[in-house]
Amino acid sequence: MIGGHGKVARLLLPLLGEATAVFRNPDHQADVAATGAEPVVFDVEKASVDELAELIGGHEAVVWSAGAGGGNPARTYAVDRDAAIRSMDAAQRAGVRRYVMVSYFGAGPEHGVPPENGFFPYAEAKAAADAHLRASELDWTILGPSALTDEPGTGRIETAAQGATSGSVSRADVAAVVAAVLGEPGTAGRTINFNNGATPIAEAIKLP
Repeated sequence: MIGGHGKVARLLLPLLGEATAVFRNPDHQADVAATGAEPVVFDVEKASVDELAELIGGHEAVVWSAGAGGGNPARTYAVDRDAAIRSMDAAQRAGVRRYVMVSYFGAGPEHGVPPENGFFPYAEAKAAADAHLRASELDWTILGPSALTDEPGTGRIETAAQGATSGSVSRADVAAVVAAVLGEPGTAGRTINFNNGATPIAEAIKLP
């Protein structure tokens, strides 16, 4: 789990059983350990492909939920695009084929965010990272949650395949979707954009 101290990650990690949670700030070790995961302090922004491959090797899957947090375009590109891409190359090098990317609803080259908008670097970075993942040989799934809320999880979503347009979804339900796709091989090679909705997650992620 790369981005192991994020809000979604700390909801996800208890759902995974054994997991390694990777994060940059050593002050966050106790928070991460409380999830039951193995905490690993590691700066993905500065790590090489070889260093990332050593980190990833031996695991069953990689989940990327790290981000620069906005506000600094250079760091946004460094983390959300460049480090993410290196992690994909590292996963291939380490022979860890399953890779789940937490992106956002509507990410892609046609994101429509104007260059003067503060969200533009993030939109560009995510578009590039997602494109690299789709072109890789990994068994990838890209998840596109809508605007995140801190509402309680419902266990139910609506996907773009069901006609959903961008709305909102709880972080707890995003965590549940990540856990569900990790257990569903049929989601490999798919992009799943979703909001909160009426369909149980296990059913929704199987929709074409």
